[in-house]
Amino acid sequence: MRRITRIATVGIASAALALSATACGGKKSSDASSSSSSSSETKSAGAAIAYDVGGRGDQSFNDAAYAGLEKAAKDLKVTTAEAEPTEGESEADKVQRLTELARKGNNPVIGVGFSYAPAIEKVAKKFPNTTFGIIDDTSKTGANIANLVFNEEQGSYLAGVAAAKASKTGTVGFIGGVEVPLIKKFQAGFEQGVKDTNPNAKVLSAYLTQPPDFSGFAKPDLGKATAKGQLDGGADVIYAAAGLAGSGAIEAASSAGKWAIGVDSDQYNQPGLAKYKDRILTSVTKDVSLAVYDLIKSVKDGKPESGEVRYGLDKNGVGLADSNPQYKSMADITAAVEKAKAEIIAKKINVKTAP
Repeated sequence: MRRITRIATVGIASAALALSATACGGKKSSDASSSSSSSSETKSAGAAIAYDVGGRGDQSFNDAAYAGLEKAAKDLKVTTAEAEPTEGESEADKVQRLTELARKGNNPVIGVGFSYAPAIEKVAKKFPNTTFGIIDDTSKTGANIANLVFNEEQGSYLAGVAAAKASKTGTVGFIGGVEVPLIKKFQAGFEQGVKDTNPNAKVLSAYLTQPPDFSGFAKPDLGKATAKGQLDGGADVIYAAAGLAGSGAIEAASSAGKWAIGVDSDQYNQPGLAKYKDRILTSVTKDVSLAVYDLIKSVKDGKPESGEVRYGLDKNGVGLADSNPQYKSMADITAAVEKAKAEIIAKKINVKTAP
């Protein structure tokens, strides 16, 4: 069973850092069952998002999507709906969740994360007049499906440049939540950025879980333990692309007086990570909030997006945050990052998408 929450306007939720490893949202209540009448759509000005593993409050990927929904509620005056994941859920659970959101008249309905792709392909066919958005996936397409994707490897390359410049030991760490092609893009870009900046540098890379186990995105304790292992191995900069689990890596780096690099959101500004913010050197941002907002606006304007909608460095869809004053004061690092950014946009640097 899943929680479905409809709200007229969306308030900011400052979720405390869940270091006790909350699993996949875990919020449950009643919902409607899927049936053959699911293709009956009702007209609504609402918009809905179904969260990925970790749920809202992960201080990262899901919260970035929520920010876009919140902005749409405020600026576009649309009603909104949210749906949380459950621990160990099946594809059928995702299909039922998306079906319920669509049946209630929400348009668009957005799945946050590539794991929703098979479910969206099925449900989109039942609701041809509803636009469905899928973040981080292009494998499933349709006339009413918008594939919202990012050049994560480009932002991660810049993180690699910053990490190599900031490291005093010449050893840095990368932690991926789950070893899937999407997260390998983060790894590939980061490792390339490090090596292009310092060919003698060492990158310690690790993944928390292997598919079909996607819980690696929701285990802060495992992220923390893995980061500690890398720190013990000499790393003094840790970059984690691991959703909620990344908060554990940030805590470990901060406790050791080393640098952490955040992901997806500008984690220096996340309330739940305020205790560790001084050790968050920078964050690789992907403007999931903009992608969510743009899709909602396109539907409201009567010109719904469909097909691949890509966000890269050239459109500021990915980038490197400079909120930490310490980072902005490091002239050699910021100059190197800006140079690399310009060369990527000019196609002088081609960033790999696989290690």
